Amino acid sequence: MLKKLVLALAASGLVLGAAACNTVKGVGRDIQSVGEAGDRAIR
Repeated sequence: MLKKLVLALAASGLVLGAAACNTVKGVGRDIQSVGEAGDRAIR
């Protein structure tokens, strides 16, 4: 029983960790595209 609980918690942690990485990567891309648009507007 305890082994299944630990396994479920570990699997949940991996899934949430992977989702967080993708979210942060997406935010980084958004910020980069805003910066590039600002550079184009200034030129």
